[in-house]
Amino acid sequence: IPVDLLLPDRMKRKLRTQKGRAKYALRKQTVEPVFGQIKEARGFRRFLLRGLDLVRGEWVLLCLTHNILKLFGNKKKLAW
Repeated sequence: IPVDLLLPDRMKRKLRTQKGRAKYALRKQTVEPVFGQIKEARGFRRFLLRGLDLVRGEWVLLCLTHNILKLFGNKKKLAW
């Protein structure tokens, strides 16, 4: 893929290849289940704090606890 192409054109070229389509398809299965788990298993529906910095902090805390619970193994035992 030529380096001098604009980003949208580079992406279009990548998606024309079989390897590029396969890699792009992985986006759906790697990230979205985590959002579903956080919403369903943890019951998270909205942020409690206001302001971008505070919301970022709340999200980081939520992600940290989610990952700790996954490492620990059983989320149901530790449901708050």
